[in-house]
Amino acid sequence: MALTGAAGYDELRSSFRWRVPERFNIAVACCDRHPPTATALVELRGGVRRTFTFGRLAELANRLANGLRGLGVERGDRVAILLPQHVETAIAHLATYKLGAVAVPMTVLFGPQALEYRLGDSGARVVVTDAAHVDAVTAASAATDLVLLVTDAQPKPPLRSFWHVLEAGSASFAAVATAADDPALLIYTSGTTGPPKGAFHAHRVLLGHLPGFDLSHDFFPRDGDRFWTPADWAWIGGLMDALLPSWYHGIPVVGAARDAFDPEAAVRLVADAGVRNVFLPPTALKLMRQAGVRLPPATLRSAMCGGEPLGVETLAWGREALDVTVNEIYGQTEANYVVGNSHGAWPVRAGSMGRPYPGHVVCVLAEDGTEAPRGEVGEVAVRLPDPVAFLGYFGQPEATREKLSRDGEWLLTGDLAREDDDGYLWFESRRDDVISSAGYRIGPGEIEECLLHHPAVALSAVIGVADPLRGQVVKAFVQLAPGYVGSTELEDEIRDLVKTRLASYEYPRLIEFVDRLPLTASGKIRRAELRERERSRSSSESRLWIPSRPSSGSRPA
Repeated sequence: MALTGAAGYDELRSSFRWRVPERFNIAVACCDRHPPTATALVELRGGVRRTFTFGRLAELANRLANGLRGLGVERGDRVAILLPQHVETAIAHLATYKLGAVAVPMTVLFGPQALEYRLGDSGARVVVTDAAHVDAVTAASAATDLVLLVTDAQPKPPLRSFWHVLEAGSASFAAVATAADDPALLIYTSGTTGPPKGAFHAHRVLLGHLPGFDLSHDFFPRDGDRFWTPADWAWIGGLMDALLPSWYHGIPVVGAARDAFDPEAAVRLVADAGVRNVFLPPTALKLMRQAGVRLPPATLRSAMCGGEPLGVETLAWGREALDVTVNEIYGQTEANYVVGNSHGAWPVRAGSMGRPYPGHVVCVLAEDGTEAPRGEVGEVAVRLPDPVAFLGYFGQPEATREKLSRDGEWLLTGDLAREDDDGYLWFESRRDDVISSAGYRIGPGEIEECLLHHPAVALSAVIGVADPLRGQVVKAFVQLAPGYVGSTELEDEIRDLVKTRLASYEYPRLIEFVDRLPLTASGKIRRAELRERERSRSSSESRLWIPSRPSSGSRPA
């Protein structure tokens, strides 16, 4: 399954073979088999830097696994983990996998309602969290028999101390000999198009991520590699696009929890911690570009992004300011890292999602379920079986069936794209995001990318809103860059920009300036929330928003 830089794209695909063993355990593969003195984690926390070796993490995970077993956690039970990028997060994951239990990662950005839904849906037996989130968990789980382990306090009963439970456990633990197809992870979708669903993943999912991970980081690993991402380890991106694949290869990871992404702080962290490889979500890259930050040449060896389309301008900025070609990748919680770029293996086409990575068969399907002709838009689908594909939605067999083609051969992504003559895929939109205006089918991504050309635009989201004449018209929600204020003049500039650079039918007839766009906890734009907001407004409220005190122009205030 090893990939080398001597081969081109066609040879990489034709020579690749999956080697998934019958027995496989994520914790054993990511921790126990590495030299015990090798560095695994560099934790930056509260101004203190701590280094943990693989041997130390294995010992702590063994102790916690024994402690969890003593609390009644058995094979197949769910253990919820509600923590930022802390060492306890890593220990909890490793211990859960060793037990043969199922990790349920949850972001610290969740409030009580979001937690209540996921804790109830997953049927978690234990929650590992910190003092800052105990109240939210307690409120969300008041009617359940959950065991709460708190990492950074001396809690009063019935709460328990994470470290007391851990320290009481033996340092010796024989990891359960899980099958590669045994469940290991229950990770919830972002909820961009409806209620979140729990995607059930097997231990083999880590192996399924490796071809794309290794190539998107230009033949990872290499001597001196060290990984960091601002993406929360609670998401498929932070966990399976960063932490666990790095550890599979024995490469150290930097963990640094922050309340919000700070471009200047990110640049300092990369330099100070000796980071060579990064996963930066497109939103983070756009904020870095807006802030004008730079890295010294040759600081980074590789960079990857995913979750939202990167865009031509941001790719060009990355080459100039970060001295690296950012390899965009594509995937979903249900089947991640299946398509992408690899600057070191084949040419990157600016704006493209890339090509299917070795081991994955990805197709663009027409409405009738057949392969769409090249150049025509269809739905992206992943052929099954595939090691990276989910086992199904937890407790939702009907939703699982709807995610698959009628014959069960394809996993349907719900994303629309087209394939060019060389096999590169070009993202169009989510199926639910397509805007139908006066007979034109318009994808929001291209317009959002175009809007970034205006210096006043920090972020934007584009949706279609009802219109009696055209069916729908394009509406843009614009989050302004610091120093700018909304005005009618600025609206006209934005419209003219789109008319000039794209097409006259694509320009936003409606524009609303907002303080902040609604994002999922993983940084994706919640267009479904914006559409619902529009539907709930009265006809008078849905007219073009005009600032109460417009400025005389679009220059910085």
